[in-house]
Amino acid sequence: MSLLSLKNISFSYGKKIILNDITYDFEAGKMYCITGKSGAGKTTLLSILSGLAAPGSGSIFYKDEDIAKIDKYKFRSKYMGVIFQSFNLITKFTALENVMLSMDIAGVKDKQRAKKAAELLAEVGLDSDEANRRVLMLSGGQQQRVAIARALSYNPDIILADEPTGNLDTETQAEIMEIFRRLADNGKCVILVSHSPQVAKMCDECYQLQAQKKG
Repeated sequence: MSLLSLKNISFSYGKKIILNDITYDFEAGKMYCITGKSGAGKTTLLSILSGLAAPGSGSIFYKDEDIAKIDKYKFRSKYMGVIFQSFNLITKFTALENVMLSMDIAGVKDKQRAKKAAELLAEVGLDSDEANRRVLMLSGGQQQRVAIARALSYNPDIILADEPTGNLDTETQAEIMEIFRRLADNGKCVILVSHSPQVAKMCDECYQLQAQKKG
């Protein structure tokens, strides 16, 4: 059974068609790549997948339930962990504080939140010294790791990442992809939006969006 399904999704900006009749299925325990040329609608599809935007037509099902019937805040803070291309971290906070804040927002009730946050950061390769640094003092690759730990802080079923390796060197890209691979192997549904052929090759399945012809 699919964990997340897109059924006949279409989206337009005015008269400009961005997505046209998209049907995709995503399963737990697999890593997917959504790719396509600039203007093919990758960012739009990401927004729809994460519940930040509604499709013009069609439906999205999470465990066979139409997400239109699920509270959007609950969907994003319980079931879907989103890693933004710009990370969207609070730069005046430490890595640990960023993860703990995410837990607060999601309503995670754990008296040992600091310990849990530190464990999550360790899982993505950050030691205690790095965990207690302000985000501005971390490298791009380290900030990406914080963003992944933050997305995992409420244990969502689905991890969605927008161009997660776009600004990283080859070695760091491989390390980040290894983290995503491990998450998929441990039962998460990992969906990466990327233009990178290297990222696509590392995924179990790849969906390629085609830019719509101008009318």
